[in-house]
This record gives sequence, structure tokens and C-alpha cells, in this order.
Amino acid sequence: MADSTLDRSAKNAILALQDYALLIGRALANLLRRPLYLGEIFTQADSIGVGSIPIVLLTGFFTGGVLALQTASSLTQFGAAAITGQLVSFSMIKELGPVLTSLMVSGRNASGMASELGSMVVTEQIDAMRALGTDPLKKLVMPRIVSTVIMLFFLTILSDTVGTMGGGAVAVFMLGQDASQYFHSAYQSLVFSDIFQGLVKPVIFGFIISTIGCFYGMTTKGGTQGVGRSTTQAVVVSSVLIIASDFVISRLMIGIFGK
Repeated sequence: MADSTLDRSAKNAILALQDYALLIGRALANLLRRPLYLGEIFTQADSIGVGSIPIVLLTGFFTGGVLALQTASSLTQFGAAAITGQLVSFSMIKELGPVLTSLMVSGRNASGMASELGSMVVTEQIDAMRALGTDPLKKLVMPRIVSTVIMLFFLTILSDTVGTMGGGAVAVFMLGQDASQYFHSAYQSLVFSDIFQGLVKPVIFGFIISTIGCFYGMTTKGGTQGVGRSTTQAVVVSSVLIIASDFVISRLMIGIFGK
């Protein structure tokens, strides 16, 4: 009995992975086909990007502040408080900025995509679109993927900037450090590999968030309960994949650039 349950679970996992790969392939193929649905792309960009700005600003600012507070207290013991800005900018740009921004966007938008598309599935709106000759992947999925990837890229830049400023505010007004010294150490030590690593991650994370959210939305079954289940699964799976892929990307970048 246990073996049959395990076999069934393994088969379902493989089938789900196959369906996910097919959805990705068809969605990417739609990038090269007309119509482009630019209006839908801009609508999703506004919802995903502009709508996420407040939470990204708050998360970035307080993350940078906590980093400055913690690192400065440790560095002071070794007489190296002057490099607080360098450590804050490194941590925000290479790691915390992309990851935390992606997790915030995942919690807000992966769930939104899954619930919106799932509701359209259970109310048979997707079937109606197909009956009218409209490809749902072209109309609904592709704009969400494009918008999420583009907007998460810029949201991460915003988070990095605000996080560095938040660290500066704490370092100057709470710890009494020199503002010029903080900001000079924050940007003068940055090199191409640091910025490249910090900007590659949101592109990949944005793709994960959008495809996972759309996949669980488009495969929703079981009425309103199924919509809730798909919403939860989208957030959990996308968050886990973001953290796992962050490790893989970081290891790859260290292997390429040596840092």
C-alpha cells in the first residue's frame, strides 16, 4: 500500500514537471508570435511592479538599517567600523536585495497570478477563450512572465539603493559615522562582478515567480478550494525555488568571477 502511494506520488511529480516544462516552452515560443498584447503587458507591469514598490521600499530600507546596525557593532571590536558601508552594499547588491525583493514579490504576485488564473479556470473562462480562438498562454501567461521579469529587475535596483541609504541613515544618525566615508566605501569597492551577480538573480527569480504562479493557476482543479490550494502552493514552491536557485547562481558566479 505504501509502495503504491509512493509510486503514485512520484508519477504525479513527474507529470507536473512535464506540464510545467511544456507551459514554459509554449509561453516562450509565444514571445516570437503576434499579437504581442502590449496593453496586457503594461497592465501587468503596473500591477506587479508599481503595486510592489511600497513593500519593496520598506523591506529594503529596514534590511539595510539592520545590516548597518549589526555589522558596525561587530566591526567596531576590530577597529574596522569604516567599512560598514562596504559590507552593507555588498550584502544588499549581491544577496539580500535580490532575494528579499523576490520573496516579497512572490508572496504578493505569485499568489495573485495563481488565484486569478485559477478562478478563470474553474469558471470556465479559459475554455471560452479557447472556443473563441484565443490562446490563453499567449493572452494571459506570456504578459505576466515578461512583466514580472522586467519589473523585478528594476525593483531589485530600487531595493539595493534604498537598502544602502537605510544603512547610511543608521550609520550616520544612530552610530555617529561620517556620511561621506560611509557612501564612498559603499560604492568605491564595488566591481562589475558584484553588480552583474546582483542583476542576474532577479531576472531568473522573476521567471520562476511568474511561471510557477501561472502554472498552478492554469492547472487548478476542484472549484474554490482548488483555487486556495493553488495559491498556497504557488507561494511555497516559488519561495523554495528562489532560495535554492540563489545558492546555485551564487556558486556559479563564485566559480566564474572568484568572488
